[in-house]
Amino acid sequence: MIGVRLAQTPEEVQHCLRVRWTVFVEEQGVRPGDEQDAHDQDDAVHALATLDGVPCGAGRLTFTAPSVAKIERMAVSEEVRQRGVGKALLAFLESEARRRGATRLTLSAQVRARAFYEKAGYAASGGEYDDGTGIAHVSMEKSA
Repeated sequence: MIGVRLAQTPEEVQHCLRVRWTVFVEEQGVRPGDEQDAHDQDDAVHALATLDGVPCGAGRLTFTAPSVAKIERMAVSEEVRQRGVGKALLAFLESEARRRGATRLTLSAQVRARAFYEKAGYAASGGEYDDGTGIAHVSMEKSA
C-alpha cells in the first residue's frame, strides 16, 4: 500500500534526504554538494512516500511567489518505480500546494521524466537546459 505524508519530524526529513541521495547522487551521479540546498533546512515542505510502510519516495515544494508553488526533488527508489509511487507523491504535493494557496504549479523536470509530468497535466514552458548537474531538464507548469 502506498502512503504519502508531510515529513514533519527530523527523522522523516532524513528519510526524504536519504531517498534523494540514493536516486540523485548514487544512481544519477549528481555532485553531493548539488543535491541539497538552503531550502531543505529553511522553507521547503517535504513529502515522504512509503510502500508497505517502507520509505521509498520523496519530494518537496517551495513557493517562488505568493501563489506559485514549485515542486522539486521528486525521487522514487529504483526498485519501486512503475508502481504508482511517483504519481501518488506528485498528487500529494499538488494538493498540499493548493491547500497553501497556490494557483500555479511549476517544476524543472528531467527530460527523461517529461512524459510522466505531461500525463499529470504539465506543459513545457521552454526548451531543454542543463540545470548544472549535467542532466537535461525542461521547465514545466500547470494551473493548480
